[in-house]
Amino acid sequence: MTTTEKLKLLQNVGEEIINEKELINLLESGENIIAYDGFEPSGQMHIAQGILRTININKLIKAGIKFKMLVADWHAFANKKMGGDLEKIKTVGKYFIEIWKASGLDMENVEFIWASDLVKDPNYWKLVLQIASTNSIKRFLRTAEIMGREESLDLSAAQIIYSCMQTADIFTLGAKITQLGMDQRKVNVLAREIGPLLGYWKPVIISHHMILGLGKPSQSQDKVKKVMELKMSKSNPNFAIFMTDSEQEVNNKILKAWCPVGETTLNPVLEYYKYFVFESFDRLRIEKVIINRLEKFGGKIELSSYEELEKQFLSNKIHPEDLKNSLSIYLNKLLEPIRSHFEKNPYAKSLLDQVKSFKITK
Repeated sequence: MTTTEKLKLLQNVGEEIINEKELINLLESGENIIAYDGFEPSGQMHIAQGILRTININKLIKAGIKFKMLVADWHAFANKKMGGDLEKIKTVGKYFIEIWKASGLDMENVEFIWASDLVKDPNYWKLVLQIASTNSIKRFLRTAEIMGREESLDLSAAQIIYSCMQTADIFTLGAKITQLGMDQRKVNVLAREIGPLLGYWKPVIISHHMILGLGKPSQSQDKVKKVMELKMSKSNPNFAIFMTDSEQEVNNKILKAWCPVGETTLNPVLEYYKYFVFESFDRLRIEKVIINRLEKFGGKIELSSYEELEKQFLSNKIHPEDLKNSLSIYLNKLLEPIRSHFEKNPYAKSLLDQVKSFKITK
């Protein structure tokens, strides 16, 4: 692929890139580029963590970038996830990996690394302390939303050091690109500030879009508050599609999803089409998206792009109910391989049963 082709692919992943000039230089450097993401094992995986991460990571790999996935078990431990039970957190981490196996992630080109292995190295903690020494507590508190927390002095000391650990992860893993969600932007910017101070690099940030929950979105103009509410919506089982939800559960959740007539800017149903359906033609084995309507309303309509769908919906040629019915069909097709894996694979089934039995803590 040419640099232009690679850049276009990465632009498709990133809602924001900091910055493109540095990314182009990196792509043309000839070095083996490493990108990373880290995830807290903290309960059942929703569709954005599963399908969207698979789509985005596979695009980076196609662009010639090696990907490292950090199973952030110690970070989840510090953030009091799963009641602070490290063994439960590790079980959830194993379950996450099984999800990605079944989701079509290019496992040959993704390396999974456990934080519990990184912390065995004294040099890791040396770097954490060096990072912690660069700024005041106030500066690190500003990154609290990466944990799904509000900026507050009520955070524990372990939670305050969390951002120092996440910054250390970037340089320990050799990641020249951080490819995480927009909710992780603040700590990635912090890493760009700190890197050169400690003799490291400025990582390029490719931040992917945060998918709306299925409930009515917040009208708040406060960006931090919106991120917090978005994370909360995903922790509500009624507002998120989980990777092993049954066909009926998917149908029920989509039926109740927020989808007002003519609303395109804050419409979770349209977002699901944009980021899941129109990005999955190959795995769905389709060439166009078909929206089924009653004959008296014009019958089925075939669409080649999300832009066409949005235009038709905005002009009231597609009713929200028609959108939802067809979306349920496509989502269930995407999730069927994952359901099958967890039904037929004894190891995966055991992990899922354990995760479902765990009490989820925020």
